[in-house]
This record gives sequence, C-alpha cells and structure tokens, in this order.
Amino acid sequence: MTATATPAPDASAEAAPALPAAGSSFYTAMRLLPKARREAMYAVYAFCRAVDDVADDGGAAEIRAAELDRWRTDIDALYAGRPAPRVRDLVVPVQRYGLARADFQAVIDGMAMDAFADIVAPDETTLDLYCDRVASAVGRLSVRIFGMPEDLGIRLAWHEGRALQLTNILRDIDEDAARGRLYLPREKLARIGLVDPTPGAAMTHPRLGEVCAAVAAEAEAHYRATWEIIAASPRRATKAARLMAAAYRLYLDALIKRGWAGPRARVRPGKLALVAVALRHGLI
Repeated sequence: MTATATPAPDASAEAAPALPAAGSSFYTAMRLLPKARREAMYAVYAFCRAVDDVADDGGAAEIRAAELDRWRTDIDALYAGRPAPRVRDLVVPVQRYGLARADFQAVIDGMAMDAFADIVAPDETTLDLYCDRVASAVGRLSVRIFGMPEDLGIRLAWHEGRALQLTNILRDIDEDAARGRLYLPREKLARIGLVDPTPGAAMTHPRLGEVCAAVAAEAEAHYRATWEIIAASPRRATKAARLMAAAYRLYLDALIKRGWAGPRARVRPGKLALVAVALRHGLI
C-alpha cells in the first residue's frame, strides 16, 4: 500500500517489546527450547509483537500504513544484508534456521488486515487467509527454529496455526465485539439468519451457539491433524509445539464446557491444569 505520511523514528519505535509474560503458555513452551533456539523464538516474538502493536494501537490509519510499510522495508533490507537496528536480532535466526522472508511479510500483511478497518464477518476464504497470515506464518517461522523436517513442519504450522487462531477467536468473541470486530465467518452466520451481521447482533443472537460450535468443530479437526503430525515427527523437535497445542486445547475444551449462551464468563485454565498437561506429554 502507499503510505501518505511517515512518522519520524524515535527511541520507542526502535525499542524491542518485552518478552512474553512469564506465566503464559507461550513463554513456558519457549523455555523448553535450547538457548539458541529460544533466543531465536524471542526475536521472532518481538517482531510479531511490534507489528501487532502497530495494527492495534498505532494511531491514525495513515500512520499505521506508513509504519507497516516501514516494517516491510526493514524486512527486505534484512534479507539484502542491510538490517535496520530494530531487526538486528533476527539476523542470526534468519541465517541459522533459514527463515523465509515471505513468512515475515505474511505476518505484516495479516496485521494490516486488522489495521485499517475492523474485520466484521469475513467470508470463509478471507478468514482462512487471516489465520494463515497471523498464525500459520508464525508457525512456519517457528517450526524451522524448532528443527522440524521441512514437509512435516509446514503441515504442522498449517494445522496448529489454524487450531490456535480459531481457539483465540472463540475465546475473545465478546472482547472483539466490544471493539467492533467479528471474526466468525459470514457463511455460518447466514445459516442462522444473520445475512448482514453486526458484532452486537451476533453476540445477542439466540442461535450464536450453533456458529460457535461449528467453528469449534473445525478447530478440533485441526488439533487432531496437529497431533497426527506430531506423532510422526522427531520428539525432540516438537516439545514447544506439543505444549502449545495441549495448552490451547484446554482453552477450547473449557469454552465448549462453558457453552455459548450469554453472559459468557471468561475462561482461563488454571496453572495446575497446565502443569498436568505438561506432565502428561512428558515436557517436565
């Protein structure tokens, strides 16, 4: 896209974001990795966090557009051997693990889908593209760092990324609606009579549960495929992927158990449940 205004760089724009929260499943999963791979994942996380912050809190649309374009330019320069200060932590991971420029650019494109207009009831194709860009592209970067075989790794990223992102969508439907966003797919909403839905109308519709249940079933299918790929993969390379899949499946199970009727309480699996999952999969 063409930027209409370019903000001047400042110290805050160049600063790397904080590491993931110590209590998060992502942080726990990354701690399972050897030091070099863990530091590579933190560099990828910092990039994703910074781009996400632009999309969510980057100011006026023209400023967000300019900053996302600047990130695209910085990624291109990184691969041309001229890394800007804010992407220098990616130099070693890119060289050591063969990370693809297209995946970094896909993450930026995914954040751009959120940056300039609120997503409201995307069609199935658009929703799948969004999931691929904001989740599976991150997965493709991650599986190379984990040391997965190429074919298995790409398939794992495809399924696990979608499983996790659909779980996020179901977990956050009320919070997203409060921000004017609705990620549930248009075709499924049309089946319950919402042809031109708004977030508010969807959240209060008496048949919303049918849509959520259908999306949950798709997520479950992706989790099943994820575990089939993990079972066929080298165990040492799947520790982090196993923990992420198991932890997020706890969220999905809790959502299904809670149900979809309002008012919907926020679900958060407890630490003991996460510990039990880690023990079950031999991760601690």
